[in-house]
Amino acid sequence: MPAKKRQNASETGKKNKKEKRDELAVINSDLRDESVQKGMRDAWQRKESYTNGDIHLDCEPFPHCQITGFLQSQSFVESLQAELLQLNFNSKSNDLYKFQQSDDLRERKEHHISQIRSVIFGGFRVWLSEVLQVDLEATVDISCAKYQHTDVLLCHDDELEGRRVAFILYLVPPWEVNDGGTLDLFGTDEHCQPVSVVKSLLPCWNSLVFFEVSPISFHQVAEVHSEEKCRLSLSGWFHGPSLPRPSRYIEAPVPRHTHIPRDESLLFEWVNEMYLDPRYQARVQQEFEESSEICLPSFLQEEKLRLVRSALQLSEIQWRRKGPPNKRCYGCVDMQSVPSCVQECWELLSSESFFILLSNLTGLRLHYLCGDEDESENEDGKSETENGDGEGNTQASASNTDASSTEKKDKGNQRPPTCVGELRRWTHGDYTLLHDSVRREYALDLQLHMGCAGWKSEFGGFTSYIAHDEDEELLTVYPEDNSLALVYRDKDTLKFIKHINNSSSSQLSSQNTPAFYDFSFNYYE
Repeated sequence: MPAKKRQNASETGKKNKKEKRDELAVINSDLRDESVQKGMRDAWQRKESYTNGDIHLDCEPFPHCQITGFLQSQSFVESLQAELLQLNFNSKSNDLYKFQQSDDLRERKEHHISQIRSVIFGGFRVWLSEVLQVDLEATVDISCAKYQHTDVLLCHDDELEGRRVAFILYLVPPWEVNDGGTLDLFGTDEHCQPVSVVKSLLPCWNSLVFFEVSPISFHQVAEVHSEEKCRLSLSGWFHGPSLPRPSRYIEAPVPRHTHIPRDESLLFEWVNEMYLDPRYQARVQQEFEESSEICLPSFLQEEKLRLVRSALQLSEIQWRRKGPPNKRCYGCVDMQSVPSCVQECWELLSSESFFILLSNLTGLRLHYLCGDEDESENEDGKSETENGDGEGNTQASASNTDASSTEKKDKGNQRPPTCVGELRRWTHGDYTLLHDSVRREYALDLQLHMGCAGWKSEFGGFTSYIAHDEDEELLTVYPEDNSLALVYRDKDTLKFIKHINNSSSSQLSSQNTPAFYDFSFNYYE
């Protein structure tokens, strides 16, 4: 190399080292101690714990580190906080989260924001690369987030292409456990699926947390309970080579079943007689066919509703938490433990006569007696006249039990209609999330809510339908006591139930119940 080039390279190297020292000078002095760096590096590689002064590194349930007093100058931290609070924040809400976030901070010109960006992008990134023995790229995603009362970020693993280390710098007032907003870390099972929270990190003024992004780095920001405090933080990711990911675990499908043989008298005992009137059924069907959804209030007879609603609060009923929490979290009943009236309601929704009733209310073919009008008109190229039927019959009475041998033969080669259902209990903290492993297909969704009188949309707990790969909300079904919600969902429509926040507690307490309930069924033609 020519002498001049060697001199330039040497000067550049000295300049880079000086810049690195200048950037590191503003952070905790313990991080510049070579023995601390070595101790952290050894512990990280061996998956062991390490503590030294303000530094606490732990590898359970996955490698993470908390550094209190990350920035040395309190006045700098206060000025940084003031600049961040002046930013424009956008409200963000979907199945996974509800909070406020700034735009990307990479282009911001404010003095303290620019300086902390240089520290994190530059000196700290280089330091972290050396400690973790990972080649972290110079580009970093960074933004500012505000979590206030009822805001939350539910269980996820942060894995996206290129993310290697996540970090959070907290700029919060004095924070207590009762304020919520902890960073919760989940343990995982043999399938690398999250099970439960095993460690919670409390936000602390001027503390920085970083952790390794991996197939098991499941974590959440617990719901903020404080009505006065703001959980302000800077967060983002360092990019680098991704860790190997095991093959995706696929849950076993829930078995479906055809209708169960129950006498039609079950309908007349349980269902509001208005919905058994063929003329009313025709009006409901017309409205459903126009919008693919409908809510039918006062669906069950009042006496039956009171029986079931009271029975669901009995202590002998066994409820189990249904997870994993990166997909869902709610109570699901053991049907072996329910009283007879609850069992009867379940059988009603699974019965042959109810399949026929749903066909009449929706126009869907959920029973061989209930043919599709268009198909019956066009089958084998025949018109209605050629089939010997001048009017065509698209409905079947719930009491109709006869069909021609020709109809049976036509339907005999088709898959019989099926259903799958569960009885769910919903309380504070419950939700469902969108996820990749959901089976996308046509289905009729049914929800029959109980015990949710006076429920408000701001509590969460509503069912949101969205288009696949889009944020646009197509439909929202709110919990309404004794209302039967029917929604026909196509292959490109997904749904989730919004996280139920702490605001719901007072409403449930006023009704002397810790939860509300729903019978949730899916029917397939």
